[in-house]
Amino acid sequence: MTAPQFRPLKFGVTRVNLRNGTDGTRYLQADQDLQAFPDRLTDRLQHWAQVKPEHSFMARRIQQADGTLGDWQHISYAQAWQTARNIAQGLIDRGLNAERPVVILSENSLEHALLALGCLVAGVPYVPTSPPYSLVSVDYDKLKHVLSTVTPGMVFASDARYAKAIAATVSDDMEVVMVEGDVPGRSVTAFESLCSQPATPAVDAAMAATGPDTIAKFLFTSGSTKLPKAVINTNRLWCANQQQMAQSMPVLAEQELVLVDWLPWNHTFGGNHNFGMTVFHGGTLYIDDGKPTPALMHETLRNLREIAPTVYFNVPTGFEAIAHAMQTDDQLRKTLLSRVQMFFYAGAALAQPIWDSLYASQEREVGERIVMGTGLGMTESGPFGIFVTNPFVQAGDLGVPTPGLELKLVNMQGKTEVRYRGPNITPGYWRNPEETASAFDEEGFFKTGDAVQWIDETDVHLGLKFDGRIAEDFKLATGTFVSVGPLRAKIIAAGAPFIQDAVLTGINLKEVGAMIFPTPAVRALSGLPADAPLADVLASAPVLAKFQDIVNTLAQTSTGSANRIARLCLLSEPPTIDKGEITDKGSINQRSVLTHRADTVAALHADTLHDIVKPQ
Repeated sequence: MTAPQFRPLKFGVTRVNLRNGTDGTRYLQADQDLQAFPDRLTDRLQHWAQVKPEHSFMARRIQQADGTLGDWQHISYAQAWQTARNIAQGLIDRGLNAERPVVILSENSLEHALLALGCLVAGVPYVPTSPPYSLVSVDYDKLKHVLSTVTPGMVFASDARYAKAIAATVSDDMEVVMVEGDVPGRSVTAFESLCSQPATPAVDAAMAATGPDTIAKFLFTSGSTKLPKAVINTNRLWCANQQQMAQSMPVLAEQELVLVDWLPWNHTFGGNHNFGMTVFHGGTLYIDDGKPTPALMHETLRNLREIAPTVYFNVPTGFEAIAHAMQTDDQLRKTLLSRVQMFFYAGAALAQPIWDSLYASQEREVGERIVMGTGLGMTESGPFGIFVTNPFVQAGDLGVPTPGLELKLVNMQGKTEVRYRGPNITPGYWRNPEETASAFDEEGFFKTGDAVQWIDETDVHLGLKFDGRIAEDFKLATGTFVSVGPLRAKIIAAGAPFIQDAVLTGINLKEVGAMIFPTPAVRALSGLPADAPLADVLASAPVLAKFQDIVNTLAQTSTGSANRIARLCLLSEPPTIDKGEITDKGSINQRSVLTHRADTVAALHADTLHDIVKPQ
């Protein structure tokens, strides 16, 4: 059979050096050194403002009076640099610093970007905070935790939608800055006034005083099992990681970078990886106000019909929706595939049927496939850490370490944990010395909790593949370990496109069960009206019959109790941000779901739930 043809893509690291330690520990590095990188990201911003001042740095569609989104509003590099300097002056005048940083309550926006850049120029850390903490939460517990952890000197909010959360959590003596709207009963500083204060030589002095160890921002973890931790992001971490990405993914510098991106800036994927990439390479980022949800995906598709990215990043749910749309949307295929050199996914497993659908649309439109890049990283690593080595990527492949990052492969309960050491690793958690101390081992490697295997034990240069999260794995009553990550990915692939995610059950029990979060596609199976309650849809005979087929198929390929789904139920209640069941990227936290749905787990294994599906 003829090998598939891929659009040419250079892979920066294709060979590694492996050495053995004691007790079976092994150390893995790229066979090339990390090249020099700037001391701070603002050096790159200043460079582009001088080299191509009129080039578009960022754009977002204008919100119109009727609530719809209109034409693109652009900010040039010169405008971004000057406005950031003005904002920096205001922050300096207020005496803000690492002990009194700026908390940002906003989705991605031009104002959010400018304030972040102003903070970087002034050397004042900023804290982009998950919007659902303010807009979805009812108790604001996580927002209160963020504020108490970082003790801000200023709180920024985009508009009056955040007023209720501010009133409930922000002290009366705290300055609040807003783009529009107000908070009833308190004074608010207009963002426009913060931008209009001319910069003085104090701004140059402040920026000159920043360096590799200056804290750029605090990014909070998802807080799935505990309260979120504030990950310290220094200039060194951010800039080293951008240089690492440039060496692992040379495509980023081969042409003018254009991104169309929705990923939230309070998360490392959107806020460090993609935002930082834009500044580092002098690219253009089109803020996508869409999202891979039924209510907002149409906006993402609209943007991708109009703007052709050079590389494109998303999470699996986003690629699933794009794959489905490209089957019939000629304009989407034409624009999106016109100059994109690489797709890249992270955050969860990408089911093989989605890959197949994407490849089919690509070959139909342009006669070749687009490489689907992926790897492994985390908030504490900047996030970029590991990247694939060739175009023939399969689900679960990770690849090899980026230059400058050393991997330590440690045997943990029969699995291999990967640990990180390098300039892109966080120095720790803000005001949390206990968690910081426990996060690193005796050699200074960060303990990721991710398990890996070799893609091919006879060729270490192909690198590693994902083997789940060690903390998610559990034992059955028989003492048999259940490897959650691979089994979960198998379930999602078998149930595509009807399974959004799966949570495995059976800790200390005799059998493995699964709780399924379905996709909206199940509605088409049911034959019920579009407005039928989801619980009725999931209880319908056609839906249950489909999942019976899925369970039967899985059972046929199982080899024992540890990978056999013995019982399955469908969840009509979606995961919630308040309980930590879901992150901003839409990924599910297994442990939180199990904790907060313990009654459902017990009923599933006691056979007292309605509509349980078992293998036949």
